[in-house]
Amino acid sequence: MKGYRLPDVTYPLLKASSIFSMPPAYPSLFRVRQHFAPEKVADVPTAVTGELDRMGLASRVRQGESVAITAGSRGIANLPAILRAAVGFFVAAGARPFVVPAMGSHGGGTAEGQTALLARYGITEEAIGCPIRSSMETVVLCQAPEGFAVHFDRLAAEADHVLVVNRVKSHTRFVGEIESGLMKMLLIGLGKKAGAEVYHRAIQQYSFAQIIASVAGAVRSRCPILAGLAVVENAYEETARIEGVFPEAFETRERALLAEARRLTARLPFDDVDLLLVDRIGKEISGTGMDTNVVGRKFNDREAAAGELPRVKWIAVRGLSQATGGNAVGLGIAELCRSRVLRAMDAAATRINAVTAGHLPAAMVPLDYETDREILDAALATIGLVEPADARVLWISDTLHLAEVDCSAAYYEEALRRHDLSILAEPAEMPLDARGCLPERARWHRPAGPPP
Repeated sequence: MKGYRLPDVTYPLLKASSIFSMPPAYPSLFRVRQHFAPEKVADVPTAVTGELDRMGLASRVRQGESVAITAGSRGIANLPAILRAAVGFFVAAGARPFVVPAMGSHGGGTAEGQTALLARYGITEEAIGCPIRSSMETVVLCQAPEGFAVHFDRLAAEADHVLVVNRVKSHTRFVGEIESGLMKMLLIGLGKKAGAEVYHRAIQQYSFAQIIASVAGAVRSRCPILAGLAVVENAYEETARIEGVFPEAFETRERALLAEARRLTARLPFDDVDLLLVDRIGKEISGTGMDTNVVGRKFNDREAAAGELPRVKWIAVRGLSQATGGNAVGLGIAELCRSRVLRAMDAAATRINAVTAGHLPAAMVPLDYETDREILDAALATIGLVEPADARVLWISDTLHLAEVDCSAAYYEEALRRHDLSILAEPAEMPLDARGCLPERARWHRPAGPPP
């Protein structure tokens, strides 16, 4: 069969000098600072000691009794200082405190991995002043009414008392009056890998609210839970409130504290985004690597649900945090990433976490590119009829640090009218280097200047 020969026709626009060989025009960027509610605890150790003293816990603990204090895998602000103050309080009361990692399957689902994860957060025996006892062993407390075993950390169960320490905030996947906080720590954190696996399976069949109430109730009635220490943070990742809570008040106080946490939560400065560039994701940043409440993917990994804000078309991940230890869970929420992310990923740890949480897409791999230029070319070519130079692009360090955000020029006029935003730097070209790579945002500083 003869091949088909194209007719000899000249197309001037398709020559080497055509628009198809011209480098794309990327949007210019300017930086804004967001103004959030400023609530902040002035002296964190004093606040911790004051709350434990207010509750009269020194009189509830006898000389020589052991107190297990929980430490989770989230990047809670001032957590080493909070733990050190709690340890000091119980030592002064004559007790024998120790810290137990309470983080489900994180740290690769091993005792050594969980201890190493705490060390990356600055939580070591030397830093907090007491032993760290890590084990993946659990005891089965009972059978829940829903028909599954209720697990609890063996070392904590054998202690005379347990102090539950956790941050209260919105959960990345579940919605309710109680989401992530003291109650969840009783389930997922202290349930270790065995408990986390069965509870996440149960949540596929029952509601999160039903499982959390069922398991937490069983734990509180059968385990020596002394009290909880609830932490609320402001949008600047600072400690906004520390409150001691008795076990019987966990539910009522968490509802109120969650409402406060939602009020203080940081947001992206604009609701409609073509491309969100994220410097890093990690387990200390969010349970899903990046906070789905921030990027608008809480109900659907691929797009905002009806009525959900913000509406982000494409997400590109540029790196993993050092503290995450290679756990790249949440990468599957993004559509694009730098190839270096895949090289830094601990595939085994990522898959264990995703399977345990029942969130398999979170470990899936997006399109990867060696350079940011390639990411920009792929993303900006697929946002519709919008020219690349006019694209709505936001660039953040991570979903915890949103006080300063780099924004494309498409947002400039709106930013000028916003009282909750200050413009720190005028629009300028994207700082791509000769290889086509952007710097880390923390290393990219430009002086503020007059508007163009």
